[in-house]
Amino acid sequence: MPTRTPINRIRNIGFIAHIDAGKTTVTERVLFVSGRTYKIGDVDAGTAVMDWMPQERERGITITAAATTIPWKDYQVNIIDTPGHVDFTAEVERSLRVLDGGIVVLDSVAGVQPQSETVWRQADRYQVPRICFVNKMDRTGADFERTITSIKHRLKAQAVPVQAPIGQESSFKGVMDLMEGHSYIFGDAGAFQVGPIPEDLKGDFQRYRDAMIERIAETDDALMIKYLEGEDISKAELKAALRQATINRRLFPVLCGSALRTMGVAPLLDAVVDYLPSPSDVPPVEGFNPNNDAKVIRKADDNEPLSALAMKVMTDPFVGRLVYLRIYSGSVKAGAVVYNSTKKRRERLGRVLRMHSNHREEVAEITAGNIAACIGLKETFTGDTICEEANPIVLEPPKFPSPVISVAIEPISQADRDKLIDAIRKLSEEDPTFVVNQNKETGQTIISGMGELHLDVLVDRMKREFSVVANVGKPKVSYRETVTRTTKVQGKFVRQSGGHGQYGDVWIEMEPLERGAGLVFENKIAGGSIPREFIPAVEKGVREAAENGPVAGFHVVDVKVALVDGSYHDVDSSEMAFRAAGGIAFREAIRKGGPILLEPIMEMEVVTPGEYLGSVLGDLNARRGQIKSIEGDDNLQQIRALVPLAESFGYTTALRSMSQGRASQTMEFKYYEPVPQHIAAAIIKGE
Repeated sequence: MPTRTPINRIRNIGFIAHIDAGKTTVTERVLFVSGRTYKIGDVDAGTAVMDWMPQERERGITITAAATTIPWKDYQVNIIDTPGHVDFTAEVERSLRVLDGGIVVLDSVAGVQPQSETVWRQADRYQVPRICFVNKMDRTGADFERTITSIKHRLKAQAVPVQAPIGQESSFKGVMDLMEGHSYIFGDAGAFQVGPIPEDLKGDFQRYRDAMIERIAETDDALMIKYLEGEDISKAELKAALRQATINRRLFPVLCGSALRTMGVAPLLDAVVDYLPSPSDVPPVEGFNPNNDAKVIRKADDNEPLSALAMKVMTDPFVGRLVYLRIYSGSVKAGAVVYNSTKKRRERLGRVLRMHSNHREEVAEITAGNIAACIGLKETFTGDTICEEANPIVLEPPKFPSPVISVAIEPISQADRDKLIDAIRKLSEEDPTFVVNQNKETGQTIISGMGELHLDVLVDRMKREFSVVANVGKPKVSYRETVTRTTKVQGKFVRQSGGHGQYGDVWIEMEPLERGAGLVFENKIAGGSIPREFIPAVEKGVREAAENGPVAGFHVVDVKVALVDGSYHDVDSSEMAFRAAGGIAFREAIRKGGPILLEPIMEMEVVTPGEYLGSVLGDLNARRGQIKSIEGDDNLQQIRALVPLAESFGYTTALRSMSQGRASQTMEFKYYEPVPQHIAAAIIKGE
């Protein structure tokens, strides 16, 4: 594949969906149909190209976002296959931050599922245009119309079918192309025949096509006039208007097929190049100059100064540390000196690679609009900006949720301790939602993540990739602490032991903030009662004290600390003294501020056959669950509930038992809220 493809012929797309909707299967068929691979990979058999990690092949799920590049009709399509499981949401978050378009894969039987909604919201946040692919049309219970309705109802999206199925369930054999006016009848291994619309389906075709034309015309004033006056609208006009409406996220084209049987994959790739944007179709990237905070705009052009975002760091066993970059402007050459504007450091780029899952293809240069991996960037981490030192820019990094679950991990020997430290460093570089802390009281290493599966995979990787032998504790909830009322306290640190002493004296006001606000520090010193150079030391003392709250040793959040007064000594005052005084004041303010424990609340969705509804509801109530809604019919009921994370451990097993394995559940973190008093007392006692 040539290195230089015109920028208007590049597509950067990602497959996003609920777990088990078939993202990786679609990706594998895309690789096969485009000629990138010559053998179809299979998720269930553990031979999927994009699921290359041992943990992915054993579990049959995607864990890490894998990138590849395929050719399609003179276009270059850069693809990222993302995980569907909510525990690996960081992979979806960072992928959507750098993609220009997305393909949302939906299960034609289940329709829009909870994680479909989550990834849809993430794509909305990063303003990513999307097309929808209704997969598994050959399964029993498949319903194209119902899936379209669920897109409109649950995603509040303006879905416009550009295909309609020929047959459904076991009789599914092809699709009608509403734009071109012909049919695709699928055979084996991706083969298909293009022909006329079947006579018995012409009525359905016309109904779908009329609805499509009306929806497209609504987005374009000139077409609307033509439509209202009964004039013919050409195919070229319809395609151009639909492309623009898709890029502006006013319409979302919907296609259908069955990826497992390679049905509908080639038309899906045609839709990608027809309707999803090239890097030059999306607005220029915005950032700021780190030297003066001025706004900077960079167009997707090779001749512009370099600007690139580090979207991912991973450790390759053969070439070492790889940094994935999305090049927004300019170009990256092997051996070049670049500038990390986030860290304000120069770095030398070693080799530049085009990735195909975990295989590498070395290139001399990567131009604007592409995604590549680089070797040699030792100080660059996820979210950092790479640019030219003479033309600095800092781009907005992706945002990641805080971890909600923790386990203690203890190496069994000194040699394993050294391996563990190395493993933790490398894994935390790769995964921004993997957080490591040291418990000062017990000396234990505490690792935190997004869920039980997330931590399970991380521990498994430590054992396999880094040969760490360690004991792992049971998962524990990451509680938080906060205050309920405003207080004003003094913190004083005085030490006199002959000669030079220590003196620091501060007054702080602490007040509670809304949930999710974190810890805010404000300097309100007037008149120089504390010299300016000691203010950062006070803040440092406050933030250190916040790591271990007085109630049960958890992190203190959602408080505002204002430094309002204090005093100092000309000789004895020091940064250390004021740091200690800040910590003393903070701990005292928490004690007087009516401290409470907060617990993570998960939004859970349970899908169960109607006959088990009573048992499931009873169990959720016993777990302190708040039922938000129940939808569905006698066959299948969807329950939405808010459940404390502490009550959800082992829920999957319990749900299988009470439903004979027929019910399923998904959950994601929603917010923190106060723990009931009788439960808080047990947590404080360590029960």
